[in-house]
Amino acid sequence: MKKTNLLFGALTAFTISANAFCGFYVAKAGGKLFNKSSQVILARNSETNRNTITMANDYQGDFSEFAMVVPVPVILKKDEIKVIQKDLFERFDSYSAPRLTEYFDRNPCYTDVQKYKALAMSDSNFEMVEEEASINIKYEGVKIEAKYEIGEYDILILSATESNGLKNWLTDNDYKIPSGADEVLTPYIKDNMKFFVAKVNTERLNQRRGNYLSPIQISFTHKKFMLPIRLGMANANGTQDLIVYALTQNGRVETSNYRTQEMPSNQKIPLFVEGVFGDFYKSVFSKKWTNNKSSVFVEYAWNLDGKNFAKCDPCNTTPPASQELLNAGVDWLNMNQNNWGSSYQGNLHFTRLHVRYDREHFPQDLAFTETKNKQNFQCRYVLTHPASISDELCDHVLPYYKKVQKRRGDEMNNLTDITWWEANRYQAYLKKYKTKIASLEVQEKDDENNLLPVFPKGYTPNQLLIISAGILLILCSILRVAFSKKKQIYSLK
Repeated sequence: MKKTNLLFGALTAFTISANAFCGFYVAKAGGKLFNKSSQVILARNSETNRNTITMANDYQGDFSEFAMVVPVPVILKKDEIKVIQKDLFERFDSYSAPRLTEYFDRNPCYTDVQKYKALAMSDSNFEMVEEEASINIKYEGVKIEAKYEIGEYDILILSATESNGLKNWLTDNDYKIPSGADEVLTPYIKDNMKFFVAKVNTERLNQRRGNYLSPIQISFTHKKFMLPIRLGMANANGTQDLIVYALTQNGRVETSNYRTQEMPSNQKIPLFVEGVFGDFYKSVFSKKWTNNKSSVFVEYAWNLDGKNFAKCDPCNTTPPASQELLNAGVDWLNMNQNNWGSSYQGNLHFTRLHVRYDREHFPQDLAFTETKNKQNFQCRYVLTHPASISDELCDHVLPYYKKVQKRRGDEMNNLTDITWWEANRYQAYLKKYKTKIASLEVQEKDDENNLLPVFPKGYTPNQLLIISAGILLILCSILRVAFSKKKQIYSLK
């Protein structure tokens, strides 16, 4: 019998050093910043067109040098900007990450089936601040629409009518923007987008515990369901990875302007992958992406309806609680008053998307659509442990070993099919059971050629002793009867 034994722990497949999924970093004193990987939580209320975007900041470096520019469709009010705890991303990642599942074979010689159990910011009144930019022609078209102090960030909302003015304004105000920023700023300006500029206030940062930057969350109402990624390519060094945790009402989220594909899943893989699962999944994703460079990949999709108690199968961790969903911007659920921390009622679907993008293959921003597809999907890989057999005299052992040998061959085929790993590097994994099978087959052949009686396999020494004693008693009885009849024959004579 096989039963799952879940391997706990989140898988973050790609190291995050500095990220800005929908904007670019700007720095002073010529500092170089590259955004390689990023995470974002996107909550979308389709009834009200309310979007809440939460961006993780894992920037490593001098915080006084940090600033970020992000395009937004509207002028944000102060109560539409928040800082939140970074552990929300850790929770969402650990819940939805690609996972390993362990199964254990039962001993084929046991009569009873073995059973295994699975391891189972306070709101403030909005105050619009308007400030005209310098009349200098150098900054023509640039306007400061709003100024805010949110957490450790000083925030500006800028509007612009042409890219040179915006570029000059940022540069003259000590924001060093990346080379080539003009070409990516221009499309957003033509679309009448605003620019959300966040800079760290080190004095307020030092008053807060923890040497990290808080994630920034923005909310706005707009008919477009999208993420702007083109601006983030301005200071990208090669390709970038983006993880999107999408929370919607009706079904799975897909991209409408790029192909959306599911990652390979439910594959049986060799046992040695267990200790290097992160490297294994990097290779799985790399191979899938290499053949589909303009695609977006689904790593997890699940119906989290309040009435659906099975919110994962198996679960890496417990599903997000109601308060965590509220913190992420989910505003359409009815919370259970008796159990505020974990229970809710209403429709909710969780989608984890993985995008590896560059300018060549992603010339447009990500446009999303909320589908009616509520089919559950998870990136799941299966390990199957063979039974530990100390007594190989059982008749079922050789057929079982042949079954394990075939399974290991299938596992190696799966490994080479979905990764870049080469099978010839892991021949010892296949050789183990080939050796066991060869040894048992030689033993069976010797038994067949042996003139002495061979006892059946699969019995304990005590059982064999009893059987031997029984056979001796039978032989003695036969001999006794034979001698008795012979004696009678002689007496008749």
